[in-house]
Amino acid sequence: MSDIKNTTPQGRLDKEPIASASSRYKTLSRSALWAELRALFALGLPMGLTQLIQFSINTVDVLMIGRIGAPELGAASLGMVFFYAVYLIGVGPAMAITPMVSQALGANAEDTRDARRSVRMGLWVLGFCFPPVLLVLFSASPLMRLLGQPEELVKLAGPYVLALAPGWPFMLGVVVLRNFLAAIDRTRAPLYIIMITTVFNAFLNWVLIYGALGAPRLELVGAGIASSLSHMLGFFLLAAYIAHEQRAKAFNLFERFYVPDWPRLREIARLGWPISITFAFEVMLFNAAVLIMGRIGVNEVAAYQVALNVAALAFMTPMGLSMAGATRVGLHQGAGNHANVRLAAIATLIICVGMILLFAIPISIAPHWVAVLYLDQSDPANETVIRLVAGFLPIAGAFMTFDAIQVAANQCLRGLKDVQRPMLLTGISYWALGFPTAYWLGLHTSLGANGVWVGLLVGLAAAAISLGSRLWRLTQIDVRLDPAST
Repeated sequence: MSDIKNTTPQGRLDKEPIASASSRYKTLSRSALWAELRALFALGLPMGLTQLIQFSINTVDVLMIGRIGAPELGAASLGMVFFYAVYLIGVGPAMAITPMVSQALGANAEDTRDARRSVRMGLWVLGFCFPPVLLVLFSASPLMRLLGQPEELVKLAGPYVLALAPGWPFMLGVVVLRNFLAAIDRTRAPLYIIMITTVFNAFLNWVLIYGALGAPRLELVGAGIASSLSHMLGFFLLAAYIAHEQRAKAFNLFERFYVPDWPRLREIARLGWPISITFAFEVMLFNAAVLIMGRIGVNEVAAYQVALNVAALAFMTPMGLSMAGATRVGLHQGAGNHANVRLAAIATLIICVGMILLFAIPISIAPHWVAVLYLDQSDPANETVIRLVAGFLPIAGAFMTFDAIQVAANQCLRGLKDVQRPMLLTGISYWALGFPTAYWLGLHTSLGANGVWVGLLVGLAAAAISLGSRLWRLTQIDVRLDPAST
């Protein structure tokens, strides 16, 4: 009979005492694995849907900007490169909240003070980061020119970046508050709030991009303003929910918010910077691919943006599920339940890979159909871009499985507060292997733009193998399936 403590679908934990080395060797029952899968799915599905819908704010922007024309679409892609480059400065501290809060609550579910310290100082870190972020965003246009981007795109992308800037702290503040709510098993409210902000963003896009209801036609700048206002709305709605929901308000997150906690702030910064760099290694690989595409041609940039948006959209649900996996791993680690740490990691990998295949298979089978969702097929000017997108998507579909594995492994390692070695592994995978391959194949072989995508595939495959191997080693226990359990 298995001695692994099961978890409930609602996310509650049965603790086991802090284990000695011998107690780490368990018999893994299928019922225990199914229980963890159910618990992870119950926590992770709302988080995955929230991540998907939140990302759809950008997808709505791309769809609506694409109706203006290919140059505007290319400029939006270039602008997002710079905006998300500085987004990475704050994403590490925001994501560090997950293991800190979940491990604290796993050790003691009533320890509201420790969780409150982490959330408050996480928001403080974002506040300290915002001024230097603004300086970078105000320098976007000169930096684009320095990198040799077409002036046609720079003139459109620079103002778009400035319109996105005010939303930066609120976008990341939403991540902090969402991660806190996930740790206390409150994931549905963020889903509903993100639905509201997405509809709000689409409405503002219609008004400000196209000049509806008598508003001025602002095109790309209008899309940026709409996104910033939507992120602000999302943050304040989440804050209002936390202040009034029975379980969440017990933490008093915003009471005496102005009081600093320097030791905890330093801890968040220490844990957060490797996470930021890890994200930067991956995201900047995809952004660097935009710059390579810019060397090839404007149509290639526009097509890359569409294909990347499709791949990123498919990635969002596994991303949200992997964040739930990090929460589950952190809760079990805080409770000292080593066997269930392993279970949570296995369950996260299974669910993330299964979910990405639901997107990757149809995208690979019908790439042309996906392309014409973004671009008007009746416009002859879009013919080349549609053809390029249809060529990119099967390659993107192929690397999605590796993408799901690497994000699941990376997030579970974060749940263990293991952040420095994964940072090194991702750096090697993406920049010693992926980027050189993309650069050489894209600019020095007949593969051209398709070669850039092959390079991305190489980087993701290397990350999936290295991070998956590390997670397997760190959670290693003597796993024996109990044939009597079902």
